[in-house]
Amino acid sequence: QVQLVESGGGLVQAGGSLRLSCAASGFTLDSYAAAWFRQAPGKERETISCISSNGITTNYADFVKGRFTISRDNGKNTFYLQMTSLNPDDTAVYYCAASQLCLLLSEARVLYWGQGAQVTVSS
Repeated sequence: QVQLVESGGGLVQAGGSLRLSCAASGFTLDSYAAAWFRQAPGKERETISCISSNGITTNYADFVKGRFTISRDNGKNTFYLQMTSLNPDDTAVYYCAASQLCLLLSEARVLYWGQGAQVTVSS
């Protein structure tokens, strides 16, 4: 069964850190770009970050630059989102995703989605 399984969400105080993991099964992740999206209550889902299949190229939304880091370990078929300096505006459901490319990434271009992980940041 092809799937992405997320882990690592939870409740954290403002200023704290969390690391999300996304493990692929049923397919080889190293053929795909890997990305993170999030959706806050009452808002549309937004792109956070993407990493190329070989891990060389990364990009970030302006609102997470300098705070979040995307990485991958193709040997483990897993990728990650390290989040630091979290604030209440980061509260959302975080989704991992796999796509062909990071270029022109959009929800419509996502091939596989994770189930979502709740991240709640308290003030």
